[in-house]
Amino acid sequence: MIELTAAEVAAVTAGSLHADAAVAVTGPVVVDSRQVVPGALFVAVAGERVDGHGFAAAAVEDGAALVLATRPVHGVPCVVVDDVQVALGALARTVLARLRESGEVRVVAVTGSVGKTTTKDLLGQLLAPDTGAEAIVVPAGSFNNEIGLPLTVLRATPATRVLVLEMGADAPGNIADLTGIAPPDVGIVLAVGTAHLGRFGDVETIARTKGEMVEGVLPGGTVVLNVDDSRVAAMAGRAAPSTAVVTFGTISSADVRARGVEVDAGRARFTLVTPEGEAPVALRLVGAHHVTNALAAAAAARRLGVSLEDVAARLSTATPLSPHRMAVTERGDGVTIVDDSYNANPDSMRAALRTLAVMAGRTRRSVAVVGEMRELGDAARVEHDAIGRLAVRLNVKRLVVVGEGAYHVHEGAQQEGSWGEESVFVPDLETARAVLAAELTAGDVVLVKASQGSGLWRLADQLVEADA
Repeated sequence: MIELTAAEVAAVTAGSLHADAAVAVTGPVVVDSRQVVPGALFVAVAGERVDGHGFAAAAVEDGAALVLATRPVHGVPCVVVDDVQVALGALARTVLARLRESGEVRVVAVTGSVGKTTTKDLLGQLLAPDTGAEAIVVPAGSFNNEIGLPLTVLRATPATRVLVLEMGADAPGNIADLTGIAPPDVGIVLAVGTAHLGRFGDVETIARTKGEMVEGVLPGGTVVLNVDDSRVAAMAGRAAPSTAVVTFGTISSADVRARGVEVDAGRARFTLVTPEGEAPVALRLVGAHHVTNALAAAAAARRLGVSLEDVAARLSTATPLSPHRMAVTERGDGVTIVDDSYNANPDSMRAALRTLAVMAGRTRRSVAVVGEMRELGDAARVEHDAIGRLAVRLNVKRLVVVGEGAYHVHEGAQQEGSWGEESVFVPDLETARAVLAAELTAGDVVLVKASQGSGLWRLADQLVEADA
């Protein structure tokens, strides 16, 4: 972050100063006291299980110059605000505005019901060679909400030239709030799906919310839209007259498109076609659905000045960077683990099951270990049932359904025709672990997929660690 005094932090956040006004924040902004380094600003977030105010004194002892809090903490230099989340956003907004005034930083942001994190990671790998590692900021993991996005913005320094941001939403207005903090020069919309359907109520509301990205792009900026998704394509009508619209997809009218897509062992290869020409791409990422993410990243990178040849070459060497997202591990005992357990919604679950079927082919046994897809509201039973039916249609050989929240996956599989022992329901991770330990044999391809809150990522870690 750029250096700020305690007085400046108080002014920006409309907070009251309980510290020496001249105290300088020279280090990073953190919400985890374990990440404190000398000069840091520690933000005391009061969460559901942990209240950051209880760690404020320790943070200062470890070198934090200042604490952003909602109440004074005895003996701790702090700025007290009404709402830490709002204050953090205000701080990020101001810092980015100052950087834009004095430098050449450009912001590229991505949203969508699926694929945000992978596309963000691809963008980092496409853009970093041109900017230099010190001049690009890319969030680790999914820092895409009202806390994570400002923290990412606040990593920027006067040396930063590109800031890659991921913007998530679980309610209308979320994307508008995030683009208000960091208005993008280039804004990407990937897809409209059913993630967080229980909170949004219907898909049309999700589409309106994702479309807030189009309206949040800076005047004269660019919006990058997936024309394979009709709801995303329709967002072009929300773009301001000064906003350039670049489309991507597999249809012939897309500005940036994939031609001749082929999938081998779960990995896609295609010809990248742009107005400037075409070039071959062979993705190392597992899953045909990553073609969409690759096209989105390619379209944005071209807009930011990366040559077609470099885009194609870098896409072909890009690797998964964030954990638990289609991470493939070939165990020494001949079992392949496909860990996609970071999160799940109906769209990503279908994509993962199709990838499993392709990877296993006709010669290997496919095993799907699935848990609950959360935040689906009244649609939960129908959506879980549909996943079970799809698993049968894809001829998944063994379906292990974990936890009460996912039970209807097992029910759907049975109704579709899995009357034997192809599908089994287990109540918890321990039982699932025991089933897999007893059954897995050389040649099996095992997919682990669920919403993060189900905890299946722990089982995925154990399946990978079993090799060691």
